[in-house]
Amino acid sequence: MNEQIITVKNLTKQYQETQLSGIRNINFSIKKGDIVAIIGESGSGKSTLLKCIYGLLKANEGEVFLNGKRVKGPDEQLIPGHAEMKMVTQDFSLNIYAKVYDNIASMLSNTDIAAKKAKTLEMMERLRITPLKDKKVIDLSGGEQQRVAIAKALISDTKVLLLDEPFSQVDALLKNQLRADIKRLAKETGLTIILVSHDPTDGLFLADQLLILKQGELLQNDSPEHTYSNPSSIYTAQILGNAVVLNQQEAHQLGIKTQKQHVVFYPEWVELKNTWSSKRFEVSEVYYKGFYDELLLERNGVKIRALQLNSGEHKKNDHVKANIGRFLEF
Repeated sequence: MNEQIITVKNLTKQYQETQLSGIRNINFSIKKGDIVAIIGESGSGKSTLLKCIYGLLKANEGEVFLNGKRVKGPDEQLIPGHAEMKMVTQDFSLNIYAKVYDNIASMLSNTDIAAKKAKTLEMMERLRITPLKDKKVIDLSGGEQQRVAIAKALISDTKVLLLDEPFSQVDALLKNQLRADIKRLAKETGLTIILVSHDPTDGLFLADQLLILKQGELLQNDSPEHTYSNPSSIYTAQILGNAVVLNQQEAHQLGIKTQKQHVVFYPEWVELKNTWSSKRFEVSEVYYKGFYDELLLERNGVKIRALQLNSGEHKKNDHVKANIGRFLEF
């Protein structure tokens, strides 16, 4: 589908005039059925942008359009927020003393009780929470509450689901399952999803479109694959892949010829093999990561990181030959 569902034009929201806060001159569009991840460090403006899209915050400048119609701000309507969008916040906004079924069903009218029950059970099945139907929310884990909150948001024919840090209260074991369920849900229903996260894995795993924010500015807007492989800034490379950053002098010490101020590469771009261009490094540290090791390598006082897929192959104080197969210049 190439139909645009959301358009953001020149959006600016400043909290204080004297210091950086909020967002500035943001422009992008979203296709129907896509998952969009807004990634950035704390204070980059992610949640502000999400609230402006939903109509919870009044922008200083610019507009948001849903299906070509302007999204009204909180000063223009009695209940802030757009009827065809729903936001799931970090606190989930659930009635913790009510049952799971009642939390979800409460969003539907009682004009047709049978249809209400069928729709509620169908949504619970989609989110894999049917066995929790009669449990009180207070007795659920963070991950289970997250699923209930999403089901509650989607039950009333939502077109766009907004997720603010959706995995912050979910342990690592359940994160991938919940990510996969959200991705499946979007594919099955045509739902458009916008999520904000400080964890780049969420965007790389889930998104069709990745927005990188820094201090309120949109630095990059592209697919996860292109953004990761071709970051437009050092910030993007560091936030997505914990990139190695060398200044010009350090790069020259490793035999990298550059006229730019910085050289940037990911640890997986370092090739641990003996070629004509390889350099000799000493292994300063070995960090065990399960099926691979991360090596801290040093040469001429310059330290870089590399991935070793054969865990245990090299130990601390070993010497290895390494070649930086690809790097970016900034």
